Amino acid sequence: MKLKALIVDDEYPARQELRYALSNFNNIEIVGEATSAQEALALIKALDYQVLFVDISMPGMTGLELAAALQELPRQPYIIFVTAYDEYAVQAFEVNAVDYLLKPVEPGRLKKAIDKVVRLTQESAETAGEGQNVEGGGPVSAPREQVGQIKIDRIPAEKQGKTVLVAESDIFYAFTEQDYIYIKTYADKLFTRFTLKELEARLNPAVFFRTHRCYLVNLHKVKEIVPFFNGTYNLVVDDKENSEVPVSRAQAKKLRKILGF
Repeated sequence: MKLKALIVDDEYPARQELRYALSNFNNIEIVGEATSAQEALALIKALDYQVLFVDISMPGMTGLELAAALQELPRQPYIIFVTAYDEYAVQAFEVNAVDYLLKPVEPGRLKKAIDKVVRLTQESAETAGEGQNVEGGGPVSAPREQVGQIKIDRIPAEKQGKTVLVAESDIFYAFTEQDYIYIKTYADKLFTRFTLKELEARLNPAVFFRTHRCYLVNLHKVKEIVPFFNGTYNLVVDDKENSEVPVSRAQAKKLRKILGF
């Protein structure tokens, strides 16, 4: 399977470096380069690319703005951001990026990103029932609905001015505080731009339970269930502070059924 690729970067050395790195992959066919997001948008409308390797910081339209514009197209290429800046990871995943690579790109990380695109392309073709040959140039880019279903087991959050990607298994609970949403790990409280509803949709529903309109908890991290009042509970989680997560009366019955008590 060969994926038609477009490199989008305003710096010639960066494009050449990435082109060289991609030459090591037999499943990638570089069929174009663009020096700006505007140029890339015109090329994408004229040719079906399967994957874009996009810089973020470019004059005029940024890579993030390009990705947002692509969501309006009926068929979209997968996007891998390749950038020198780590602070845009949250925005990148908000526009359905498949991966976010930092320059200089490590070969191992590049391979993982490409493998992910290959897998998504295969799944999309199977779902759509389109037996089209990628090497023959048939359009295999996922429709917008499929791109929106991309799942990763990391949640972007902010810590000391930087964006960190928090593994699901490291999340004890998420909560609302003064109209902001935070993720609680063992020792840290991290700000995230997702709503609780969005986190609930992204995280594993077999593990994370909405105990309250303001709380979403990882049931694997609960060590005690303490009756409160009026049929409600507090869940004590096994973080550094032994934090307590409230369970509303409406959710208490569901929780008892899940845990079998």
